[in-house]
This record gives sequence, structure tokens and C-alpha cells, in this order.
Amino acid sequence: MTLRPLTLDDRLFVSEYLRRFPPEISELTFTNLFAWRHTRPVWMDEFSESLLFFAETKKGLVLLGNPVGPAHLTDIFREYGNRISGVERFPKEKLADQDIPEGVIIVDRDNADYVYRREDLATLAGRHFTKKRNHINQCLAAYDCQYEIITKRNIPECLAMQDRWCAARSCKAEPGLCGEYQAIEETLSRYGELPLTGCAIRIEGNIEAFTVGEALNPSTAVTHFEKAMPQFNGLAQLINQWFAQNNLGDFAYVNREQDLGIPGLRKAKETYAPEHMVEKVRIILLGSDSDIKKA
Repeated sequence: MTLRPLTLDDRLFVSEYLRRFPPEISELTFTNLFAWRHTRPVWMDEFSESLLFFAETKKGLVLLGNPVGPAHLTDIFREYGNRISGVERFPKEKLADQDIPEGVIIVDRDNADYVYRREDLATLAGRHFTKKRNHINQCLAAYDCQYEIITKRNIPECLAMQDRWCAARSCKAEPGLCGEYQAIEETLSRYGELPLTGCAIRIEGNIEAFTVGEALNPSTAVTHFEKAMPQFNGLAQLINQWFAQNNLGDFAYVNREQDLGIPGLRKAKETYAPEHMVEKVRIILLGSDSDIKKA
């Protein structure tokens, strides 16, 4: 076992593996793995012509997602033994190719990815999206909204807006939002070094919304972060639509990641009518009795 922590120097090495074995789950981009490493330390290793990622949890290391390559879970369990306690965020559709006699499988609905047709997000056509079009029209009627591409020039303004958003949402009191703040800061500060695309909306000279994403696989983009100041009604719907229209035209689908089991976020994601969900499971290796009881 030659585990080592993920660093920025690994981006080309990791990206080449992901190019050869395109992922479906939102976790498997270098940006996601790197940006969240402060709250979810990530280690990596090569095994059986595959790249493996491991996340540090309170109960030790777990395999994060599916192997990037042909490695089989049974062989990974045999190789790493009790040094790992299980697997998290494993795509459910890949279970059919696996034989997992040593573990308990639990559906992880909170971390299932929402995948939408890009055209639906860009046009909001049809009766189903009437309310969203109304919100956008109200926003455009009330404010002079200006679209712009995110570049190194306006990154400081996006970071300043994130500070204002966090002040409005009391981020310091919520561990999840604190972790997200760190991930956004890491992503934006490395914007020119990572294969990202993003846009912002300016109102009365100030950036009041921004979003950032990238290619997940040849047909699908992934949206990593989307923020809009809450006092502007319809701005969240507008940044979503303009991003799909102007930045993601080369893709058929957009993966907008998971809802984390948060009721309001789940409702919001469901109202956009996902084309499909990327379902995921947790696999708990036998021997972790406390984990099995909790599950």
C-alpha cells in the first residue's frame, strides 16, 4: 500500500485517469476532491491499473467512490484488509459488476446526484417551469442584472460576495457551511489552475451571484457551487439559467450534485425535474458492528 495525500501537484495525473475512465458521480473530479480536503482529507493510491481515493472519517479510512479503472472491490478489500472500514458514495449501478460478500450495502439517498437535461435548465420551457420563469422575469424587471464570465479579475469580488452570503446565513454557526466556505475559497483561489468555468451576475456594480462548474464526463457538466444573495428574488433561478445557457452549451446534461438530506434543498432540486438520479450506496465491511447497528 502506497497511500499518499492528494495535493495540487496531482491534478494532471488524476485528470488523466479520469479522462480514461470518465466518472458519473460528482465526487470524482480533481476539483471536488482537492477543494473539500480540509473537511474530508483525501488519500490516493494506484492498485490493479486503477486509481483509488480514500477519505478520512471518524472511523478511519473508507474508499471514496468507485475505483477509477478496472479494479474489483473484492480485490481491494483483500489488499487493504482492516485498514479500511468500507466504501462511501459508490454508484449503485456499478454494484451489478461486484461481488461483495464481506459487506452490508445501504442506499445513500442523501448523496444521490441530481442530473438534468441542460436544455431544460437553459430554456425552462413548458408549464412545469412557469414559476421559475416568473421569478426570473420579476428579477429582471426589478434589477439591472449583468452577466459576466468569472476570471481572475473578478475572483476577489466573488470571494467578497461569499463573505456577505455567509454573514447573512450565519455560516460560523453551521459546520456544513463552514466546510463549504473553505471549499469555495479553495476553488476560487485556484481558479486559473483548475479546469473550471463560471459566471457571475452584477447588480448596481456589485457581484450578487456566482456559480462554478466543469466537465464531469464528455456528455455531462457538474455544478460545484452556486450562490445568490437572498434579498434578490429570482436571482438564484437566473444564475442557474444563465450558466446553463452561456457556459455549458457543449454538454447534454448537468449534474447538480446532492441535497445532503436537507429538506429545503431537496425540494428545490426536485422542482427542476431531474432527468435521472445517480444513486449511491455505502458499503460497511463486516466487523464494524457499531456501524451496522447505526445503519
